[in-house]
Amino acid sequence: MTYTTRIAAAGAAVLAACVPAALAAPPDPLRCLTEALYFEARNQGWRGMLAVGVVIQNRVDDPGYPMDICGVVRQGKYWRGNPVKHKCQFSYYCDGKPERPAEKEAWTTAQGLATLLTTTEVEVAGLEDATHYHAVWVQPPWSKHLQKRQRIGKHVFYAQR
Repeated sequence: MTYTTRIAAAGAAVLAACVPAALAAPPDPLRCLTEALYFEARNQGWRGMLAVGVVIQNRVDDPGYPMDICGVVRQGKYWRGNPVKHKCQFSYYCDGKPERPAEKEAWTTAQGLATLLTTTEVEVAGLEDATHYHAVWVQPPWSKHLQKRQRIGKHVFYAQR
């Protein structure tokens, strides 16, 4: 082993000891999608969770958004590497609360739907091009510029015009 190789190996060991495994490993798309389905729509039943998942998949396929599930779900404003509270595309991700699922049945449903969405091409009639949604009790300004597709549970879904 050369001197340079020993320094590189020692540097990698120091880095591994200083960086938590969760930060060093790339985010898991299945976990990101499961969290999004659960935290965004667990009270909407499987249809509502599936619709949210279709929106996420549509964004992954749209060049105007990040190219992977975790990138889409975690898209927002960041400061010093942390999401800015209430400045994310998916509100659960930067609401300041930890992502700890408490409802086992809803979590299991979200896991199953996330697996389905990541392994199969799934379409929901009327949402083929939907890239946005919001809860029925809010009226975000952006909704005026999009085409309303349909309401599923307590979410209204939209597509670009």
